[in-house]
Amino acid sequence: MSDETSRTRGAVTRGGALAKLGSLAAGVVGATAVSARGLLDAGDAEAAGSGPAGVAAGLVTCVLAPEQTEGPYYVDDAAVRRNVTEGRPGVTLNLRLTVVDASTCKPVRNAAVEIWHCDAAGAYSGVQGDAGMFLRGVQRTDAKGLGIFRTIYPGWYPGRTVHIHTMVHIGGNVVYTGQLYFPDVVTDAVYRRSPYNRRPNRDPRNAGDSIYRNGGKRSTLKLQRRGSAYLGSITMGVQRS
Repeated sequence: MSDETSRTRGAVTRGGALAKLGSLAAGVVGATAVSARGLLDAGDAEAAGSGPAGVAAGLVTCVLAPEQTEGPYYVDDAAVRRNVTEGRPGVTLNLRLTVVDASTCKPVRNAAVEIWHCDAAGAYSGVQGDAGMFLRGVQRTDAKGLGIFRTIYPGWYPGRTVHIHTMVHIGGNVVYTGQLYFPDVVTDAVYRRSPYNRRPNRDPRNAGDSIYRNGGKRSTLKLQRRGSAYLGSITMGVQRS
């Protein structure tokens, strides 16, 4: 069985790590690093000398971001694969999720990054009688700490703003559980397109979402439009143990 279709059972486990969710600030770095000149993205941090030397010199520090609830729709045994779309309609979203060590800002190789989210109609796979596994998957990070996914821009459902769930597993343990968010102005533009425009008047927006208000701003993807698609990126720093 190939890496693209193999399952993660036995490779990554949740092993008690979800108890950490009660401590919202435990062990997670946000999407950016900071320096005296303001916010840095991952590329800027590398140029500034990230890693132990950069941290020691004060050029780069890590910004703690809160963990967030796993939610009710987690399903074990997601496939290790880059393309999670399974033919679901929607605007293409390519994700670049980077994992770094919170104590050094160095990339973490071979971490298992897991994502899951609803489709354009607001439905999750694998729950409520649906046996599918669409829009769920796991990728191992490369030497730069990078995991890449091809998915679609998520839809919405009543009570929640637009989001993607994520977990990071290292050595078989869950070291981070969080959610990734989208700027409302970008979502507004995407939702004017099909198939999202079949479900107008989404509610709530980011500011009205109780989970987003508890740290979601620091978990918001940096988005770039690439033709008809979008590229979303973020750096997640974790405590390795």
